[in-house]
Amino acid sequence: MFRALADPTRRAILDRLFVDDGRSVQELSDQFPAMTRFGVMKHLGVLAAANLVTSRRAGRERHYFLNPVPIQQVADRWISKYAQPFTRALVDLQSQLERAAATTDGAAPDTSSSAAPLAVSAVSPSPLSSIPSSTPPSTPSAA
Repeated sequence: MFRALADPTRRAILDRLFVDDGRSVQELSDQFPAMTRFGVMKHLGVLAAANLVTSRRAGRERHYFLNPVPIQQVADRWISKYAQPFTRALVDLQSQLERAAATTDGAAPDTSSSAAPLAVSAVSPSPLSSIPSSTPPSTPSAA
């Protein structure tokens, strides 16, 4: 499957099928004018061998459909396993920063165990807040 996903053209074909599933070879070929129809068919063959697309005949045409199950299985097996320590570290970092900000403000640190969503703006001011406003302040009118 990784060999099939390594090619940028095959990833682009998967993206097209994600947007509009059930396209024929001709419809997909029209999306890639620099490639021949035969080239698109070869890419679809590699994707089908990796079980990333399925096809169904409709008369003389063959329509291709995205099969997201193998991609989800890879995400469940590999990506989530490696991402979990990083997300845990980010949540811990957020808690430490919030405690540090609370102690420098003179307030008691928050010792609750519930982790709020990561909000960097709650820890540091927005970079846009230091930019002066382009509109002059309004002056009260004499009535």
